[in-house]
Amino acid sequence: MNLPHLIRSSFVIARRDFTATVMSKTFLIFLLGPLFPVLAGVAFGGIGASIDRNGTRPVVAVIGSAAEFQALDAARATMQPLLIQGNGVVLSAVAPAGDLTAQRAKLLAQTDPPVLGVLDGGIDAPHFTGAVNADGTTVRQLGFIIDQARRARAAPVPAGKPLDVALIQSSSGSLLSARSATARAGQLVLFTLTLLLAGMLLSQLIEEKSNKAIEVIAAAVPVEAIFIGKLFAMLAMAWVGITVWTLAGAAGIAFYLPGGLGALPAPAVGWPTFIALGMIYFSMSYLLIGSLFLGIGSQASTAREVQTLSMPVTMAQMMIFGLAALGVGHPGSPIAITGMLFPLSSPFAMFGRAAEMPAMLPHLLALAWQILWVALILRIAAKLFRRSVLKSGPAFRWPWQKRVAA
Repeated sequence: MNLPHLIRSSFVIARRDFTATVMSKTFLIFLLGPLFPVLAGVAFGGIGASIDRNGTRPVVAVIGSAAEFQALDAARATMQPLLIQGNGVVLSAVAPAGDLTAQRAKLLAQTDPPVLGVLDGGIDAPHFTGAVNADGTTVRQLGFIIDQARRARAAPVPAGKPLDVALIQSSSGSLLSARSATARAGQLVLFTLTLLLAGMLLSQLIEEKSNKAIEVIAAAVPVEAIFIGKLFAMLAMAWVGITVWTLAGAAGIAFYLPGGLGALPAPAVGWPTFIALGMIYFSMSYLLIGSLFLGIGSQASTAREVQTLSMPVTMAQMMIFGLAALGVGHPGSPIAITGMLFPLSSPFAMFGRAAEMPAMLPHLLALAWQILWVALILRIAAKLFRRSVLKSGPAFRWPWQKRVAA
């Protein structure tokens, strides 16, 4: 196939479809469409957080003797029935080792497991250092645990000093939780935009097929150029809408959220890179899912068949998003790696990884992998369209279909 001719033909198809879509009277109504998925996103935003509830429980390192830790842990156990499952602090025993200040700093910086705060000083003179609110849940729970441990002592002793709290800006535990929240929010935005925009590709060829114009177009340009042109025309149309929605969203954030994006949990790669990766991964998600939808929709003959396909297509998108969301909070787990390798969920999974891990090389490899699959899906879709719709070349048969004798 002549590559320059394919590119020129694809550009002609893309320009034709883009102009016809953006210049239509209904495009303004289309720009108002995101109001509905935004409401749905608010309603379902908490689903992802519940997936990783047990994996993000706050861990407090207790520096002290084994006897003191056992007393505190026993007191914590008495508190558990009063809590919703997964909301209680987890105590981790750490033996004293030399300089207390250096040991405390080392614990707050460790990532396996991430530590929300450090408790030292024993039961009588407790001191807590952590990235929490002074009157937050963690501090209140620790105060209850210490009081309970004091009451449980057999011999009457002085009540001891109240819990002394030293607040810091961040710790490895709070940083992990914040980045996981950013990853889930980014995946939700990416999924909402893809769900809103990619489904439109199911009906892209219905008009040309119904008025027999597709035969004329296919005679003038390669079938692959038709698919590529329509796919990139709809991607360009999507970016027009996203630009408008982003400007409106930025104005809303600046108005309602003091500090703008600076007030949100910062991703591991930083906001500029994270936003750039979001733009890239939306494009890749749209191209991957859109090329698949374009191939599926091209096999439909009527608008009714496209409507019938809409529900299973939407459910499939939900499953893809669920696979990617399961890996948030555990970027090196098997389920996270599966989400990164499966081509349709790879953009969502890698976008979530950008919020949690700073390394950039995996993104370059993932983008190359996704581009390969876009080309493969388009090639297969064009081949099936040529054989089953245009009746060009050997007839396509499923493995279970019998060959008709001549």
